Amino acid sequence: MNNLFDLTGKVVVVTGSGRGLGQAIAVGLGHAGASVVVCSRTIAEAEATAAEIAAGGSPSLAVQVDTGDRASCERLIAITVDRFGKLDVMVNNAGIDIIEPAEDVSPDSWDQVLNVNLTGYFNCSQLAARQMIAQGSGGSIINNSSIAGRVGIAGLSAYAAAKGGVDQLTKVQAVEWAPRGIRVNAFAPGYFENVMSGATEEHRRPDKRSQVLAFTPMGRRGLPEELVGPVVFLASDASSYVTGVVLYVDGGYTAQ
Repeated sequence: MNNLFDLTGKVVVVTGSGRGLGQAIAVGLGHAGASVVVCSRTIAEAEATAAEIAAGGSPSLAVQVDTGDRASCERLIAITVDRFGKLDVMVNNAGIDIIEPAEDVSPDSWDQVLNVNLTGYFNCSQLAARQMIAQGSGGSIINNSSIAGRVGIAGLSAYAAAKGGVDQLTKVQAVEWAPRGIRVNAFAPGYFENVMSGATEEHRRPDKRSQVLAFTPMGRRGLPEELVGPVVFLASDASSYVTGVVLYVDGGYTAQ
């Protein structure tokens, strides 16, 4: 049974993996045997994560990428294939958050959040799928969604709209690409110990901390490493008949 989760020989790209949840995911995929391409807009962070993966015995590569820029995404796929010869798994994880009341959201804030959290996912998933189709070997595309794509959370107009879009993008691509052997799924985190860039001040508020614990049946925030298992599952043969799914990893938040 352990072989179902073995990623040895697989080439994986994880965007936004220089720190936080993406870093934990990238390192975990390396521990499962994958060759991992670490991506970040900050190359020093990507290099540090790649070094940690290499120290664990798996091949790794650091690439500076802005997923909201189409040319940067094209370069990412080209570098991956040039180095490793193929692409098996694309994990779209890069994200930002701007928290503000709906009436105060500026066009610039809206565009910035949608560009990274939705357009960036489209860019990378489309380009990854084209490579997988050309290889003829299928593959797995995994999107980092959010509970905000399902429930209303104050202050998250742009972010929630983007994540709702990610959920639907996941389903449409799953339907279209299933005949080509490409599975497309998403995992939707609840509140984790890692706080996304742009949300630090919001999560320091005592009332926000209390609200998170009160609405999470497990009574705590998740740990970054608790996302590794779900992502390894979606990347591996253990999920070979799973596509178009949004897997909630939220301590029961959306079960209520």
